[in-house]
Amino acid sequence: MKIIFSKKFFTVYASDPAAEPGRMESIYNVLKDEFEFVEPEPLPEKFLEFVHTKELIASVKKDEVLYEVAVLAAGGTVKASTMALNGETVFALVRPPGHHASANYNWGFCFFNNIAVSIEKLRKENKIKNALIVDFDLHFGDGTDSIFKQVPEVKYFHVPDKDREETIRKLTRFLEEMRKVDIVAVSAGFDRHEKDWGGVLKTEDYKVIGELIKEFSESKGKGRRYAALEGGYNKSVLGKNVKAFLEGFK
Repeated sequence: MKIIFSKKFFTVYASDPAAEPGRMESIYNVLKDEFEFVEPEPLPEKFLEFVHTKELIASVKKDEVLYEVAVLAAGGTVKASTMALNGETVFALVRPPGHHASANYNWGFCFFNNIAVSIEKLRKENKIKNALIVDFDLHFGDGTDSIFKQVPEVKYFHVPDKDREETIRKLTRFLEEMRKVDIVAVSAGFDRHEKDWGGVLKTEDYKVIGELIKEFSESKGKGRRYAALEGGYNKSVLGKNVKAFLEGFK
């Protein structure tokens, strides 16, 4: 299990909750002694254009600090996807998050759609034919959904429900019925936790979610899987929630 991370993600690039000081540190400090860390590289603009318009990219570029961190987050997620393709299990500990960024519009603390860029790059380079994106963030990833809505080869599934047991049941049922894919990508948001915005999931539920996706990956996804950080804002529990997921996912 590898973690893609740069201390540049400690940069406070905006005033939103995803960019808060201490948020990334709360995860890094829990994981730093147990996992191998790999540095990301900034993603060249030409690859952002696989899913985003030039106008959207230009709008982010207006803020140099934001743009620097955002292309590093996209680059880190792309690196995770490449490593996963080669048999590594990888978590991209990156920010800004991405699942609310569509082709020409972004909101919800997101600027570029990290997961979407990583999947589309693999597709355009003919390294995969199809993919599954599982999103267990509190919020529906409207950006990811819109980017792949007309692409039958890429299935986006947002884990639903406000009840923790039903959440696990619905994810289990979906994965049982899902077809085989070349790779599994995960939008890993931790804001549905009982002490975060959603107030639903317990820490141990994230381990179960990780285990379910791992089992699907190994039976129907060639063992190829990676995840990238989306939401999660309570710094007192965020690190242990991420760790629980990774323990199941690795």
